[in-house]
Amino acid sequence: MCTAATYQTKNFYFGRTMDLEYDLTDDITITPRHYPFHFHHMDAMHCHYAIIGMALVKNDYPLYYDAVNEKGLGLAALRFEGGSMYQEFTPGKDNIAQYELFPWLLGQCSTVKEARVLLEKVNFITTPFQEDMPLSPLHWMLSDRSESIVIEPFGNTAKVYENPAGILTNNPAFETQVLQLSNYMGLSPKPPQNFFSSKLPLKTCSLGMGAIGLPGDLSSQSRFVRATFVKMNSVCGESEADSVSQFFHILGCVNQQRGCNSLGDGKYQTTVYTSCCNGDKGIYYYTTYNNHQITAVNMYNENLDSALLVRFPAICEEQIKMQN
Repeated sequence: MCTAATYQTKNFYFGRTMDLEYDLTDDITITPRHYPFHFHHMDAMHCHYAIIGMALVKNDYPLYYDAVNEKGLGLAALRFEGGSMYQEFTPGKDNIAQYELFPWLLGQCSTVKEARVLLEKVNFITTPFQEDMPLSPLHWMLSDRSESIVIEPFGNTAKVYENPAGILTNNPAFETQVLQLSNYMGLSPKPPQNFFSSKLPLKTCSLGMGAIGLPGDLSSQSRFVRATFVKMNSVCGESEADSVSQFFHILGCVNQQRGCNSLGDGKYQTTVYTSCCNGDKGIYYYTTYNNHQITAVNMYNENLDSALLVRFPAICEEQIKMQN
């Protein structure tokens, strides 16, 4: 249960919430240009664009959840229960395991336009990273400062949707999520007008009544509508601090608090982290459930021409600044 978003001010921003029922144990991971990416069926990549994002590192391999490369192209993977169809090896296709999509696209593409060409030949294969890590049903949002698309694996092809909202959640399929936005065309950040009846002297009794009907539950469809409404009506300055702060406020509208989404057996989904990457500057910002302070990692402060991963464990303890 996650939400991904793009945002544009002076710079381009890309990020997501990660909603899980267990604590975060992952790293902000920089993959430099000469780290060797090996694929099951494609040639190895020994030289590629540098990448920064949140990843689970297994056997010295970065399994990214969301990442941005040095050209400002961002990719986020979100759970897509019951919607993903992976296939066996298909001759004549670029056979890619789901976890290989991050290096495959971010390693060699600088724009969504370039990635579209690769996606025409992609076949998502049924090969897991390792036997004790079964495949997850996923779909992806891929974005740059000019456009955003959603990628959903169906059969031996990648279904690609335009994403003018620059928002993605989980189920249902993306085209259904977008269609549902039509149900909320009457919402507005402005005070409502009385269209109910000219014969009744109806007046507003509170601020914010133009958005009455905006869904507030934690379902994927409702989060998609709510995040889209907040993003599309967002007003922000162009400074880095303004933009980063506003991005976290946008995704804050879909945060999950412990206790509100029960999975049974004493387990609850929470927003274990929220990310915001400045794609133009290569700075990855994040907060965690127990640490509201925004922490940043700048990929350009590291040697991007090396062959070794650079890892920063996520700070998960609350950082409280005392003023007296």
